[in-house]
Amino acid sequence: MLERKLNIENEEESIFLFGARQTGKTTFLMDKFPHATYVDLLETDLLDRFRKKPALLREAYQNLPESSLIIIDEIQQVPELLNEVHWLITRKHLRFILCGSSARKLRRNGVNTLGGRAIPYYLYPLVSAEIPNFDIDRALRNGMLPNHYLKEDASSLLKGYVGVYLKEEIQAESLVRNLTNFSRFLEVAALTDGEMVNYQNIASDCGISANTVKEYFQILEDTLLGFTIPAYTNTVKRKLVQAPRFYLFDVGVTNYLLGRNNLQPGTPEYGHAFEHLVMQELVAYLAYSNSRTRISYWRTYTQIEVDVVLGDALVAIEIKSAQEVQSKHLKGLKAFKDEHPEARLIIVSQDRINRTSQDIEHLYVLEFFKQLWNGEIVK
Repeated sequence: MLERKLNIENEEESIFLFGARQTGKTTFLMDKFPHATYVDLLETDLLDRFRKKPALLREAYQNLPESSLIIIDEIQQVPELLNEVHWLITRKHLRFILCGSSARKLRRNGVNTLGGRAIPYYLYPLVSAEIPNFDIDRALRNGMLPNHYLKEDASSLLKGYVGVYLKEEIQAESLVRNLTNFSRFLEVAALTDGEMVNYQNIASDCGISANTVKEYFQILEDTLLGFTIPAYTNTVKRKLVQAPRFYLFDVGVTNYLLGRNNLQPGTPEYGHAFEHLVMQELVAYLAYSNSRTRISYWRTYTQIEVDVVLGDALVAIEIKSAQEVQSKHLKGLKAFKDEHPEARLIIVSQDRINRTSQDIEHLYVLEFFKQLWNGEIVK
């Protein structure tokens, strides 16, 4: 059993726990709360009964002792249950963990979101600190969804994941009207993974409107299948780009959509996957540590850039898959230092020699991950 970094065991309030499909939410909850009352809305007969009569939830559990914990899995399947949950929390003082892969249905008009009585948490794909003897090449190849990472060859699992979860399930939840258009968009979105988002260009490539492209990106974020990294906007000397960057939530899924079947060190494809994996790790760390530190990227109109900026120029990080860092890899960090002289500068790479040169820390990727989870990069 992998020990996940998400910590909710001591939470005394009710919780929304969101996460993309197969991140391990159910396994995590059953391991952490073996004595909780568990309601699984993936059971078809149970789902049908609660859809027809949400009040069954109140009838079934109103006589439980105060502070009893009830876990409802796939809560987005029956948003109307939230009215009953609200009543049981306020009148009977029961605790709930409401688990789901999409917050979109819960944000629609008329849905009870419990008035702040449930705290949102997120479970991400695996991170390096959760895996004994972490194998970065396997992570780059398979991605970090638990079932995928643990397989030697995850290609068949990735095919099923993309086919079923990223397409059919989105259609089943009536999130898009035209699955063919969305499937094409998904392929183009993968091509722009880690790049600045240009809605008009993507719309032209997909043959749909820019407004539809914006809506599709929002669907990916709402279903936790992607995340955006905003641009750093505190201009000092150079004029900065303002467009956000988009990443799919898992590098393995991106690999499959792009047909990256045989990643080779030294290729642009390997470099993109390497950057994606480090970004995944950073995003998960900031969430699990409850950090208020903002993550962004820095890019000038003259195309000088730094992959990651943490906080208000506290830390600047460049990500390179090179096995030997060269001076050309440091151009962005040096330019950033010129505008933000107090910033801590780090280059993360496959170079195994950790050192500091010209005020720039050179960290081997596994050393960087170690320091990150020890709270030595950002708190």
